[in-house]
This record gives sequence, structure tokens and C-alpha cells, in this order.
Amino acid sequence: MSLSVRLAHRFGGFALDVDFDAPAGVTALFGRSGSGKTSVVNAVAGLLRPQSGRIVVDDRVLFDSAERVFVPVHRRSLGYVFQEGRLFPHMNVRQNLAYGAPFRDAHSGPEFDRVVATLGIEDLLQRRPGALSGGEKQRVAIGRALLARPRLLLMDEPLAALDDHRKAEILPYLERLRAESDIPILYVSHTMAEVARLATTLVLMEAGRVVRAGPAAEILSDPDSVPALGLRTAGASLHAVVAAQEDDGLTRLEASCGVLLLPRVAAAVGARISVRILAQDVILSRTRPEGLSALNILPAVVTAVRLGDGPGAIIQLRAGEDVLLARVTRRSALALELDVGVDCFAILKSVAVAQSEVGVAG
Repeated sequence: MSLSVRLAHRFGGFALDVDFDAPAGVTALFGRSGSGKTSVVNAVAGLLRPQSGRIVVDDRVLFDSAERVFVPVHRRSLGYVFQEGRLFPHMNVRQNLAYGAPFRDAHSGPEFDRVVATLGIEDLLQRRPGALSGGEKQRVAIGRALLARPRLLLMDEPLAALDDHRKAEILPYLERLRAESDIPILYVSHTMAEVARLATTLVLMEAGRVVRAGPAAEILSDPDSVPALGLRTAGASLHAVVAAQEDDGLTRLEASCGVLLLPRVAAAVGARISVRILAQDVILSRTRPEGLSALNILPAVVTAVRLGDGPGAIIQLRAGEDVLLARVTRRSALALELDVGVDCFAILKSVAVAQSEVGVAG
């Protein structure tokens, strides 16, 4: 599946002008509030008719201003999950799931059972929405959209209305959906932790325009993307395997660059996970330090240096087969003589990595 979006539209003083292609997988639209993300999704859904452009899913043209093509919402075969579940309060979960499904016996059958199992809602089928938590409602809303057999699933900040606990509850199900479903997803968020865990393709938006688009791992680890990502949320992901659950509450991970110790990770020994390490949490040293409380000391090589206009600098590092970012001061970068090809050590406190930054490797 591929999605091609080219559109231009003006809302008063705001101009939307975007152009990107999205392959199969999870394509995340990321940007600050008001950057135009929801408008793009609404245009794909048919809720907004752009003034000009072309939108194509696979080989099917949904909108083409030059050819005067505009497929109405109900004929686009797309699923849409909003910030709130928008479930029917007078129906139970099973009835909500079956609503709008284009096949017979929608209340049961292999397809129904597969979606219910993927989202972990087997025990909720007889409940009504009023008896569900926010995370449970969103899982049901996702299930309802999937059972409509869409060509593309649109998700507009589906976790925005949830607290951190509920977000942590639902993110593993979204990771499972990414792994087990062949339905591509266009995912809107302004929360980097979600995007880093879920996205395979990333589209960065600012003021109605696309500033970067491409494979998520490449963009997230690129120093030139940091201004658009935000200094406090910039970081890259390291892939590892759970090697052991230690007796002192730490989890021992094995990565291509060495051993990583983190507070207990809820994953079985042998599981492949991704760990997002924020650039601001990485300290650099030219020699291997001793006598530190920090448990994670990873050998690395500098692959890029970006000095900012202010006192900061972003350093890109190759650690084994992974890429990391470090945010340091310009003074430190110059004092350490950091340059491409220089060997160094990346130092990370175990407690610096939040549980929300640990996910299933895509």
C-alpha cells in the first residue's frame, strides 16, 4: 500500500501546502499544535475538500482538483479513530464493534475474533461504553474501525485525551496492531514518545508545510531534524534484546554496542525491544570514566557535529549498529575536540530512561 498526498488549502491567514508519499506501515504526522496535521488527515478522509491537489491510495484516486475528482467520505473505505472513542452509549462493546462491518455475522467469526484478540478486549464484549476506561474505549474504537475492513486507518491523536497511565496501557496494543495488521496507518500526534515507538515513516510539519519526510529511524537520529523535533524531546532509539531480569530490580539488555541496564522492563527474556534515549540525557567523555554512579557507558564514534546558534551543540554518534544523539554545550564540544571519526563514550544514567520510551522493536 502507498499513500500519496499533495494538497494546498487556505484557511483565512493559515496556508496548508503539503506534499509527501507514505509507504506501508505506520506513517506519523508530527508537529506542534496548529501545524496542520488534522487538516491533512481530514483531507484524506474526505471531511475537507482542498482547494487544489491530489490524494491517491494505492492506485485509487480519492481527490484530484485538476480532474475534478472527489470521492465522498462513505465511498473511500477508510477507518477513522478520533481523540475520543465516540462509541454508541446504548450499545455494548460487541454491538459497537459490529456496527458498520461490511460482512455477515459481524458479531463473531475469525475476523472478529482476530481483531478482538489483537486489541485484548475479549472480556469487554458485554459491557457498555459507560463502564469502560478511556484506554478501553479507544481500543474498542480502533476495533470498530478495523472491522469495517478499511484500505487505510486514520488515527487523529488517539491518545491525546488519556492520562499517562492509560497511554501506557494502550501503546502495546498499537505496537501489536502495527506488527500483526496489514492495514497501513496514518497517525497524527504531537507527542514524540508515541511517534518514536510506533512510526515507520515520519512526516514533520511546521506552519502548514512538510519540513522533513522519510524513514522514522533516520529522521529521529538526524541532528538536522532536532529544531523541528524540539530540543527537549529529540533523541534516537537503540535496539536491544532482554538478556536477564536482575535481582535488584534492573533489566539487563544486550545491544550491538554493549550492555545496557534499565529499571525493570516488562518484557520476557529474549524479547527484542527499542529504547529511546533522549539527547539531553547523554553525557560524553573522550576516555572511559571510572567511579561514576551511571551504570551505562557505551563506546561510540562521532559521526556528525552540529553547533547551534546559541550555546548548544548536537552530536550524532554511532554505537555499534545504532545511532544516538547527545546534546551538549558548544564549550564542551570544543573542549573535547569532538569531530567526525573521534572515539568517545556515551554515558547514560539507568533511571534517565522512562518506561514510556521502551517499546517493542518494529
